[in-house]
Amino acid sequence: MNSTDILPLRLERVAFAAGTRMVLDAVDATFSAGSRTVILGPNGSGKSVLMRLCHGLIAPTSGRVRWNTGDARPAAQAMVFQRPVMLRRSARANIDYALSLRGISPRERRDRSDEALARVGLLGVAGSPARVLSGGEQQRLAIARALVNDPELVLADEPTGNLDAESGEVVLDLLRTIADEGRAVLLVTHEREATRRADRVLRLDGGRLA
Repeated sequence: MNSTDILPLRLERVAFAAGTRMVLDAVDATFSAGSRTVILGPNGSGKSVLMRLCHGLIAPTSGRVRWNTGDARPAAQAMVFQRPVMLRRSARANIDYALSLRGISPRERRDRSDEALARVGLLGVAGSPARVLSGGEQQRLAIARALVNDPELVLADEPTGNLDAESGEVVLDLLRTIADEGRAVLLVTHEREATRRADRVLRLDGGRLA
């Protein structure tokens, strides 16, 4: 992984409006390789919208989302949502599908899928339907699927929001490990405990970063 390829990610006076409501207003921020950034804020403060703007799922009303490679959304990033979307397939097949989209050969897909599952402690349920796994297991599977294509940036939007305390701590530990490997991690959460090992803590309030 060359962590200088797409990063830093810069938000330049980014604003987003939903009808007449300004959800985000003139947000400036930079996210660099190997950084662990936690974004806090009350419900409705624009945290999830900010993450979707960074990921390229939506476009800003004004301002620019810029990567080291330019304005186009790069492939070397991944997003983990609060409610992971699981395909109606086995845990292994969920990861295999993500690899198939990149044109990876079937033999290599099997090896890389198992390696990713082992990393998050799920190799033992590789053949189980993903949708019957517990909430914590599904979130760990979502992280494995996000990592399998070696992203430089991992965006995590309230990844512990639906989990019990123990499962949530496992997920946060995985995200800390990811950052220790040199990837950038941008985490939106209500959990102030998650700020313990963050490099930077930002707060969104009323659509503005404090």
